Amino acid sequence: MISDMELHTVASLLRRGHSLDQLSTGLTLLAALLGLAQLLVGSVNPWLLCFSVVIFLLGVLQKYWAQRVAFDADLFQRMADSTQSLAERTYTLDQALTALGLQPVERSGRLWTERRHGALLLLRRQSLLLATQVVLTLGLILASPWLAFSG
Repeated sequence: MISDMELHTVASLLRRGHSLDQLSTGLTLLAALLGLAQLLVGSVNPWLLCFSVVIFLLGVLQKYWAQRVAFDADLFQRMADSTQSLAERTYTLDQALTALGLQPVERSGRLWTERRHGALLLLRRQSLLLATQVVLTLGLILASPWLAFSG
């Protein structure tokens, strides 16, 4: 059985996804500006454009996971703050998620340890996409002097 403190802790961890999202948004905008600048200037380097597009697409995917993580953070916080019994909270949450089409009926009644695992998995996916964006951005920065000779 999961405790209210565990629910608060998971909600707090999931809220860290907002910071990850902000960094990813900066990298995504940087990639978009870099790609658009090439098109506006008229000298398009295919490698640089490819890097920009990939970093941008990773940022869009990360944004999707960030929205899912933020939603779960709000749900876990709401469950932790509620004064109802955990069984009542779970039933009410499952009814709402099913009514909105966000959860199939057969997934109702899952244990909170399963829900916690799933929510933290979303945060890991978001982190992985951001890490990939950072690595590609650093690779682009380090390869930039060499890109001038390849085009």
